Amino acid sequence: MSLAVARRTALAAQGFADPRPDGPVTRRHLQRVLARIRLIQLDSVNVAVRAHYAPLFARLGAYDPALIDEAAWSHSARRPRLLVEYWAHEASLVPVQDWPLLQSGAKRPGWWRGYGRLAEASPGLVDDVLAVVKELGPVGAGTIEKELTGPSKRSPGAWWERSEVKKICEWLFGMGQLTTGTRRGFERLYDLTERVIPPDVLSRQVDAAEGARGLIARSAEALGVATEPDLRDYYRLSPQASQQAVAELVEEGTLEPVRVAGWRHQAYRHHRARTPRAVPGRALLCPFDPLIWERARTERLFGFHYRIEIYVPEPQRTYGYYVFPFLLDGELVARVDLKADRTAGVLRVPGAFAEPDADHGRVAAELAGELALMAEWLGLGGVAVGERGDLAGALRAVLGQHS
Repeated sequence: MSLAVARRTALAAQGFADPRPDGPVTRRHLQRVLARIRLIQLDSVNVAVRAHYAPLFARLGAYDPALIDEAAWSHSARRPRLLVEYWAHEASLVPVQDWPLLQSGAKRPGWWRGYGRLAEASPGLVDDVLAVVKELGPVGAGTIEKELTGPSKRSPGAWWERSEVKKICEWLFGMGQLTTGTRRGFERLYDLTERVIPPDVLSRQVDAAEGARGLIARSAEALGVATEPDLRDYYRLSPQASQQAVAELVEEGTLEPVRVAGWRHQAYRHHRARTPRAVPGRALLCPFDPLIWERARTERLFGFHYRIEIYVPEPQRTYGYYVFPFLLDGELVARVDLKADRTAGVLRVPGAFAEPDADHGRVAAELAGELALMAEWLGLGGVAVGERGDLAGALRAVLGQHS
């Protein structure tokens, strides 16, 4: 398989070969994207737009963010909850139906496992946290802490530390006993999992081997063509669980071993993956978009070296604080540092940078259109381009701005 074929296969798997809706974006469009990418990463950074809203914008264009809010954090008989929060790639929104796979033992316990000792040493605290959530949930960690550590604390014989309460909340979340009932702003409000996940899903038992096969199969569908480490990374499985699942999926015909030109490792193609002749269109990709979150894979697929520079001191940053790669007709052709300045009512572009050999004029024209669409989607009055980067001048010219 040539690299170009692998790239188009990966883009189609991620939903970029599907045309954007002509009319209003609906719950059905959301479900179509979820069927492609399988999960949406959560992140607290809100410089431009919160990470869980951006992948849908990249694939569908402007839409009402309440679509995701309703799918993830509300439930009714007419519109049942579609998504639930759990540690999948990182903190993520995943389809409710995938809960048994994530609870099967296929995934290793994450960073919260370090709080297991506290839970073992303080079973009363675990019981108290669960009791408060049962009575008051959905409820934030701060309220739980006040109930258990304040002057009128519930357990007369106990004086739990506030930090310990938060740790137990996170441990119970990681163990699957609590999940997010809803959110207030971006604050997680915990609830008992049994009140969030439907009984028929919650009662479904899956062993670790079946869970690993299910998760790797979903990774393969979302990636199209991928190495075993790529497949493993999507849900953060252990090497042993992933390698065994890949071998079994190859044997049953779900995965087809392939060689991709220039890739050092064996690759695998999902048997339903399709390879369009071209992938036209454009998209701004947030740093946590599943197309690019695995940086080594991004470099292998697109020849695009990408690192998020949030934690790099400002004088040492190459491109900027919160940089979105720009996808145009199946190639990553530019990157833009973005900031939603809500006070001034503009989408700021402190820097814009073209990739080598990119057609600056065409890239600037297409990028300007997508930035204008993003600004409108975010409720901002326009786009303001700064001075940094070799694409900034062309972008300002297209937007009619002067230095």
